[in-house]
Amino acid sequence: MGVIRRSFTYSTLNERSHSRTEMAVGDGWYAVYTRFQHEKTSAACLEKKGFEVFVPVYRAVHRWSDRNRTVILPLFPCYLFVRTGLHRKADVLQTKGIRHMVESAGRGCEVSEEEIAGLRRICHFESRVQPHAFWEQGDRVRIRRGPLCGIEGILKREKNEYRIVVCIELLKKGVSVEVDRMDVERLPEERVASRPTCGGSHSLPAVLANLNVERRA
Repeated sequence: MGVIRRSFTYSTLNERSHSRTEMAVGDGWYAVYTRFQHEKTSAACLEKKGFEVFVPVYRAVHRWSDRNRTVILPLFPCYLFVRTGLHRKADVLQTKGIRHMVESAGRGCEVSEEEIAGLRRICHFESRVQPHAFWEQGDRVRIRRGPLCGIEGILKREKNEYRIVVCIELLKKGVSVEVDRMDVERLPEERVASRPTCGGSHSLPAVLANLNVERRA
């Protein structure tokens, strides 16, 4: 069995969650770690408790001996994002399949609305999206036109295609998105030197600004 094609999609669960607007004042987004293959189960249980949940997923086409089958897989295995207040932390952790909340010094690491919105934006991109190893070095570029205009990251060449690699520092994971090489521009050195990191905060690094690029001839 092998993966022969990948693309990105939202599950119905994510669409229902994103449409929810009634949230308590002071609630924020937090990354939660689940048991293996419990992302959807845990998300459904959290929704029943009234939480808004975001589970990034992608499509993978698997080849069997007699047919091809499209499956939907989590973009970040064993992780999901939940919108809540820390006063409901125990309620979250007591949910089926939940192991723990991503924390620093015993406190949940909040993810900003802008960062979640940026990740959603990437998820809606029509070109193929897939998981990628975490990257910390390489030339940084910015997409200057198209649906992902303004996104910064690392440009990586794979055979005849170029991909932007988005690094999620909080999770130590990456996402890559296919782009047109003519749609990107290299960032000035001073812009690269001043890029934000999560060393001084507990939030997820901005998905639209924390990317690394590696070029292969």
